[in-house]
Amino acid sequence: MKKILIILGTITLIGTSTTSLVACNTPQEYTHEELAKLKEKNKINTANQEIKDNLEWITPQEKPFNTVDNKWYYVVWHSNSSENWRITKFKNDIKTSKENGKRTIVNEDGVEKLFILMETRGLIKNKEVKFPKDIAVQWNSSFSWKFSQPYSETVFKSIYCWDSLDKQEPDLIIDNKGNIKVKGE
Repeated sequence: MKKILIILGTITLIGTSTTSLVACNTPQEYTHEELAKLKEKNKINTANQEIKDNLEWITPQEKPFNTVDNKWYYVVWHSNSSENWRITKFKNDIKTSKENGKRTIVNEDGVEKLFILMETRGLIKNKEVKFPKDIAVQWNSSFSWKFSQPYSETVFKSIYCWDSLDKQEPDLIIDNKGNIKVKGE
């Protein structure tokens, strides 16, 4: 009887540990209310109301790069070799096609690259899987981090979208802490 209880205890412990590991690898999902509060909290501090109204903070759960929307995105990021935050602006107008391959580099600095991964299909355990379009940072051709993955905040500080197609996008910069600001303010 004692051996059976020990075995059951071990199985329970293993089951709990496995569940915890799986939960740790799940990206943060926010409710509609939590997301609205976070978007308000992460608005940049500017006197320009047009920028406040049209510059939107983005989370990975929104999957902003799944469709071509022709909007401007501002990505605050760094790679493994640099602790300095940098800002990259690009227009999400890149369509998936065989001509441009699986990725398009939007910023390159030596061994550090910020690129858009195109939507692709692949096989995992003999099943066809669709990999969504995403943005990623690669360092030294061996390490890469995707925006949609858990713990992406170690590489991506923030992503903002200019949510207006008919207004000129702002000129944004970052301070020494990686906070996004309007140039000249």
